[in-house]
Amino acid sequence: MKHEKISIKWKIFLFLLVFMAILLAALWLLEVSYLDSFYKFVRKRTAKSVKEEVVRLLTSESERGEIEEQLDLAAARNNLAIYVADTDGNVRYNAEYIATSRLNTIPKQDLDTYYRLAEENGGSVEIRFRGSRRAFHEPPFRKGAAPEEEPPEDSLPPEQGDAPEGGLPPGEGAPIFVQNHGLDRAESVIDVTLLEIEGEEIIFLLNCMLTPVGATASTLQIELAFISVLMLLLSVLLAFLISRQISKSMIRVSNSAKELAKGRYDVVFDGRDYKEIATLSDTLSYMAAELGKTERFRQELLANVSHDLRTPLTMITAYAEAMRDLPGENTPENIQVIIEEAMRLTNLVNDMLDLSRLQAGVLKLSCEQYNLTKGICDVLKRYNKLVEQDGYRIRFLYEEEAFIQADVFKIEQVIYNLIGNAVHYTGEDKTVTVRQSCSKDKTRVRISVSDSGEGIDEEELPYIWERYYKAEKGHKRARQGTGLGLAIVRHILELHGASYGVDSKKNTGSTFWFELKNVPQHFTK
Repeated sequence: MKHEKISIKWKIFLFLLVFMAILLAALWLLEVSYLDSFYKFVRKRTAKSVKEEVVRLLTSESERGEIEEQLDLAAARNNLAIYVADTDGNVRYNAEYIATSRLNTIPKQDLDTYYRLAEENGGSVEIRFRGSRRAFHEPPFRKGAAPEEEPPEDSLPPEQGDAPEGGLPPGEGAPIFVQNHGLDRAESVIDVTLLEIEGEEIIFLLNCMLTPVGATASTLQIELAFISVLMLLLSVLLAFLISRQISKSMIRVSNSAKELAKGRYDVVFDGRDYKEIATLSDTLSYMAAELGKTERFRQELLANVSHDLRTPLTMITAYAEAMRDLPGENTPENIQVIIEEAMRLTNLVNDMLDLSRLQAGVLKLSCEQYNLTKGICDVLKRYNKLVEQDGYRIRFLYEEEAFIQADVFKIEQVIYNLIGNAVHYTGEDKTVTVRQSCSKDKTRVRISVSDSGEGIDEEELPYIWERYYKAEKGHKRARQGTGLGLAIVRHILELHGASYGVDSKKNTGSTFWFELKNVPQHFTK
């Protein structure tokens, strides 16, 4: 059973909705569920940063007025209380920007207690209060409680023996809690640090208020509820518009591709809304153009092969019927025509088979070292009859003999086909020139075959190596060969790893060439 697949439009739509849902969930978690924890985390980091800055100021050599200004600015900017005093309770610096903080009126007994706790914990201790802060030495019992009534377990201060022996490192002391009972559940944190300045020990107190954010969280919940509904509606609308806009170009490209599948190779892919879709459209347009060319080549191939097969078959049939029905037509000349047409038909079939085997990679090379110059001369001998009867001039120009490592039969087939192609397309002077030249370092040899015909347009040059490709309108029967020569030449040269090409311009003739590695003569057999 074939499963129905979801369209790209709805995929984008669902993706945007899921993204919006994740975004709303993150807002609810950060702004409501973890608001209190996040607020406390930020306040503690702020207090820690201010503490480090104050310690740096106190231990620096700055003027007193400058220190006071900086401490006051730090306390005001971060809503903190800063109190610095000596061990006798004499105030050195005081900057309070918390309404409930009364560090400047702290009892001497509390200050001594803070000093003792900090000293026992390695020079630093953190003390926390909940509710309205009272004197530290007061017992944390509720007012009006009976003397014999035991205080609640969670309101008792921790035992001093909880700290490990030897104290804790500065700034990492175990926090000391003093829990008071009251309606105000705000948490007040006092960080106590002992410093030594100019040989005198002083006490540095930093007070930070951690105000409950329950009411703020409730307000944010209501606001986020309205925001969530609004964002959900907007996200649905936005997701629909975006998915429709993105999928519109893809739908157009898909429809064009369906037309291409029906054989319309002139179809235009016009997806230009986005870079990726534009690239895809260009690629598909290029593919459509190439498929159109391939289809035209296929149709021409069928037409040309049919023409070249029909002509010799028609002549064989006509001459054979004439010899059968007409007295005196059974002559050697007519028999020779039948033989020549049958051989032409055989050559055409053999060339088609050779080309198919070359394209399939079935044919293997049988390479040996041989005299290329002598091989070209042997090929030219096959054209002696054509030269004598029709007045063609085939010149072979070379300065020295060249030797190569190659398949002798296939290289001679390449030369034969190139000369046949030049004879077929040469001009009225019926001249064909074959040149052999070596590179300056004698490592490579080039063979070029030139004609004096009309030449080939530059835009047609990449396609002349295709089967039955014709530069002119209308196919004509080749004087020599079968029309598959250049395609066979290309595949043979590629098997040998040779470089090849054609130089041609309109009305200036054409020169086909190939290069092979030159082998020194003393290495040949």
